[in-house]
Amino acid sequence: MCYPYGTHRSQGISMIADPTDGKIDLAALAQPTQQIQECLNQFLRERPLPGNLTSAIRYSLLGQGKCLRPILVVQTCQSVGGSVDQAITPAAAIEMIHCFSLVHDDLPAMDDDDLRRGRPTLHKHTNEAMAVLAGDGMLGLAFELVSLRVKPASLALNITKELSIATNNMIAGQVYDTLPPFGDDVDPMTRLQLTHRNKTGALIRGSCRIGAMCGEADADQLTALTNYGEAIGLMFQIVDDLLDVTSTSDQLGKAAKKDAEQGKLTYPGICGIDGTRQEVDRLRQSGIEALNIFGPEAESLRALCEYMAVRTN
Repeated sequence: MCYPYGTHRSQGISMIADPTDGKIDLAALAQPTQQIQECLNQFLRERPLPGNLTSAIRYSLLGQGKCLRPILVVQTCQSVGGSVDQAITPAAAIEMIHCFSLVHDDLPAMDDDDLRRGRPTLHKHTNEAMAVLAGDGMLGLAFELVSLRVKPASLALNITKELSIATNNMIAGQVYDTLPPFGDDVDPMTRLQLTHRNKTGALIRGSCRIGAMCGEADADQLTALTNYGEAIGLMFQIVDDLLDVTSTSDQLGKAAKKDAEQGKLTYPGICGIDGTRQEVDRLRQSGIEALNIFGPEAESLRALCEYMAVRTN
């Protein structure tokens, strides 16, 4: 496992304006964030790399995001009786994969964004070459971290397999989004769901499954948490679609109204704002219902589902 090092603190979901009016304890949900960031911080300190590459990775990786996916790893692990320590290293690996995807997604050849998490994207902060290489570096480092620090080896192998599947499905989703291979026989909603379930949903689903594996979930628990991850993964991206229409760039920390400008398929574009909100609520209920086999040990996952349905950035 990774052990705490230094005093670095992440922003995390607990530092984001509370859209639940205090009904959900965001600070409690985000409690693992500091350990996850300390694990990443320590790993980067110990791994010899060119200084400018390490700096670029740190800029994108440490201290800015919500850390939602790694938090899901920890909380799903705990929901099946596992400990925080069992989940920290895989959670850190998930965050590296997620940040790699953001850095590459922002590149001029992809979504061409200048703003991420309220500050310049990495290719604006450095340059395009470094952004490509830093993204590549985080992808490789994620698997290196799992192979070095997850024990036993059988668990490391299973996590590596799950992380590989989630990553490759995420990349497939990016292709569906930016270089769509669909023919005229594929209707817009089918295209949209295939894109969202892969580009965003795959890593969220994988986070839930990896956390379950870390906590030694049985087959029924793994199925329930897989269903939970599928519901909230799609819901998360639908909320993103909605926020792109209803929020400002300042609120989002990235460019707003961009989906329509780029002619992308979105839920509001197909279903309208009210229809999109109804779909968010349907998936919220599906996520909660997937946890019915659990008792109070899954209360944090229920709260995360509720938070994701009403988040404002």
